[in-house]
Amino acid sequence: MYQTDQLLQVSANLFKHLGDIPNGEERDEYIETINTMLDKRETIIKGLRQEGFQFDEQNRIHRTLLELDNGIKKRLAAVMDAVKQDMANLQKTKKSEQQYFNPYSNVRVMDGMYYDKKN
Repeated sequence: MYQTDQLLQVSANLFKHLGDIPNGEERDEYIETINTMLDKRETIIKGLRQEGFQFDEQNRIHRTLLELDNGIKKRLAAVMDAVKQDMANLQKTKKSEQQYFNPYSNVRVMDGMYYDKKN
């Protein structure tokens, strides 16, 4: 029972932490904290599985854990989407910058001569 309480506390902290997604330089520390919390949660879940934990739908703590797990999954997906969007914007910015510095890089022409047919 002690591990389920511990899992509930870690899950609630993770859910709360995932509530607001920072921008810029703060994101590295934010993601590192998420990874640490997920590792703690994984360790507790492995311990529960070794003890032979069975989900009981009638148990209020088990239902709360299930709801928290679903919420964590949704918020983690939102964090992943935000990171993917930032990566896409960074790639777009790099491409735009390259295009600005060398606007003719994508032009494929055969080098040759132009003859003016004036008689």
